[in-house]
Amino acid sequence: MPSQASRTLETFDNPCPARDYRISMEIPEFTCLCPKTGQPDFATLYLDYIPDRKCVELKSLKLYIWSYRNAGAFHEAVTNQILADLAAATQPRFMRLTARFNVRGGIFTRVVAEHRQLGWQPQPVVELQAFPSHSGTG
Repeated sequence: MPSQASRTLETFDNPCPARDYRISMEIPEFTCLCPKTGQPDFATLYLDYIPDRKCVELKSLKLYIWSYRNAGAFHEAVTNQILADLAAATQPRFMRLTARFNVRGGIFTRVVAEHRQLGWQPQPVVELQAFPSHSGTG
């Protein structure tokens, strides 16, 4: 039996909850419908998150994204709704969803929405430098 679109997001336990680490996903086949014209809108979604206790299960995410295919939604509304649903399901330390919608009427739209767990602060970024090259005589 083929899969069906679903708004249910499944999760699994974070295998390393003591550590902040980033999960990044690129979802290049997002579609929904323009609520004004009914024409399809196409976007690539970029999901970045730092899990707390739960991670989103990928097949359920695929079926969830698919559920928007015939739904009318403004870019801003659908981006924020997807973020809200993912944050509710996983309760991450941090989550960012960037939606890059294809050109429509000469306008390219990018919507960025973020969720941050109350009190969570990111770790400082560590910049590593390459070893200097050694040339010449020793």
